Amino acid sequence: MPDDGAFRGIAGDGERVEDAALLTGRGQFFDDLAPPPGCLHAAILRSPHAHARIKAIDMAAARALPGVAAVYDGAALAEVSAPLMVGVRLPISCWAMAVDKVRYAGEPVAVVLAESRYVAEDALDLIEVDYEPLAPVIDPLAALAPDAPVLHDEMGGNLGAERRFRYGDPEGAFLATAHRIGIEVRYPRNSCTPIETYGVFAAYDPHEERYDVTANFQGPFSIHPVLARALKVPGNRLRLRTPPDSGGSFGVKQGVFPYIVLLGAAARLADRPVKWVEDRLEHLSASVSATNRVIRLDAAVEADGRVMALDWDQVEDVGAYLRAPEPADRRSISPWSG
Repeated sequence: MPDDGAFRGIAGDGERVEDAALLTGRGQFFDDLAPPPGCLHAAILRSPHAHARIKAIDMAAARALPGVAAVYDGAALAEVSAPLMVGVRLPISCWAMAVDKVRYAGEPVAVVLAESRYVAEDALDLIEVDYEPLAPVIDPLAALAPDAPVLHDEMGGNLGAERRFRYGDPEGAFLATAHRIGIEVRYPRNSCTPIETYGVFAAYDPHEERYDVTANFQGPFSIHPVLARALKVPGNRLRLRTPPDSGGSFGVKQGVFPYIVLLGAAARLADRPVKWVEDRLEHLSASVSATNRVIRLDAAVEADGRVMALDWDQVEDVGAYLRAPEPADRRSISPWSG
């Protein structure tokens, strides 16, 4: 260590500047930040079903629990918010909280706001939800079958988008070459699990009609217009902040943005600031994940090993919703071929 006590490290040609605070325990991650005055704590009730209709939600007992300030379902939040933008032109509604139907296990169906997280969690046990379970489809290819259960009724099927690319004369190449070699690869759904889970502070000023949100997604500028639209305010009425430090992301932290809308709408209805921190079980069961992918690749190969053409078909199971800013690249398209 140098005589001046500074921590130094090498990162390319520059000097690291964050080490001193992190190594001495002075880092500021989301849960290190002080809650706003009068802050309520949120807990989220999630669907145990991958696919089901919501017939009724009884929240009376939860609302009567001492320390509970409010309990909201998706219909209540829909009064002050709009569906999240869909990444492609599809006739579907992507609400921050389920309305009428759940489409993945762990989808939010109610939120409790209470004086402490402990009380909010206790209130979740008092909410009664009457579900009508529907058949789920896990296999991406089975989801494309004509008789497969449809996730979004208004689509009439499960194929959300298709792109085709063609170059040259691939059929001629396959007829002319000596060999056709193919392989099918299945790359199952997987998820990142950073040390720090999602976290959101949300406050609404009814006089300014303005939201002030702190969340630990490290790319707030990319999602700002999507959130402003869903919260039904102009862009200059939504301020997004991030904590000074991040406890990991690996891409999964972008999935916090529906919760910004959920907690923002709840804060507006309750007229109180709201804090929510995702627990580890929530993260493992309901956070975003990489797509469930099936790839079929065929190659037209000459006897000397030269590859003359490729036929690539890729099916992407993107889950329940295709929310903006996805699709960011080909990984979000179902199917992709060329």
